[in-house]
Amino acid sequence: MQLIEHKKARLNYEILETLEAGIELLGFEVKSLRARHGVLDGAHIVVRPSGRGGTGEAYVVGMSIPPYQPGNTPADYDPLRTRRLLLTKKELMELADFEHQKGLTIVPLSVYSKGRNLKLAVAVARGRKKYDKRAVMKERSAKREIERTLKNR
Repeated sequence: MQLIEHKKARLNYEILETLEAGIELLGFEVKSLRARHGVLDGAHIVVRPSGRGGTGEAYVVGMSIPPYQPGNTPADYDPLRTRRLLLTKKELMELADFEHQKGLTIVPLSVYSKGRNLKLAVAVARGRKKYDKRAVMKERSAKREIERTLKNR
């Protein structure tokens, strides 16, 4: 079940590849996400290499999760803190390769629950120009219009 999503990601970016990643969260952050509080707009993924030739780690930066109960959260809680992603070594290497390619960005698409775990849909994307966005919007509206006329028949 989808909890929160990055609504403008599919408009602003051309999605090339998607991955599923776990997120390292605190207990009250999980409760807040299950209550559908949180914002993915402006968030992106950063892959940091490890020190001694290892695979490194991936983090989501700019994702905001407000406290579930503000009175019961720690005083030093930062809703915009960076959160570690749980990925396999192979996926981390793949993301690191994509990150070094010019013009590609790694963005979160949505947070959803899978069983009792929360997962993050991660996409490797290429930014769209303004004229590309207009073309996509025009195509969507035409498709919507066609569906509407077919439904009324």
